Amino acid sequence: MRVFIAHVLVFLALFAVPFFVYGAFSSLSGLQPPGDDAVRFLLGVAVSKLGTAFAFVGIWLLGRDMLARQAGIYVFLWLVMFMLGEVGQALGPEYSWQEAFAGMISEALYFPLAGLILVRVLPA
Repeated sequence: MRVFIAHVLVFLALFAVPFFVYGAFSSLSGLQPPGDDAVRFLLGVAVSKLGTAFAFVGIWLLGRDMLARQAGIYVFLWLVMFMLGEVGQALGPEYSWQEAFAGMISEALYFPLAGLILVRVLPA
């Protein structure tokens, strides 16, 4: 049951935090969600975040005895991976540096939160 709770809480952190960050960026700068269909966009984001939450919790479960003392490094590695992904997307077409920056801020908030959830819900 604790594993299920960890998955749900990590998913909620990964899915909810960007709403606040992108909402702030949108109100301050006029940043618009990509595409024409907001529901389809949100569904795509939900599926992506579900996969990330599954991997984040699953890898933790496989290595938590070793990772428990280094949870900060675990979170940091995920954060760097995703931030580099934002830079990669911004270098390509149809993704702005403003979107990448909002994504990096989101990740800098939700990965430490997700790490805290893991340490509290699934301690070693």
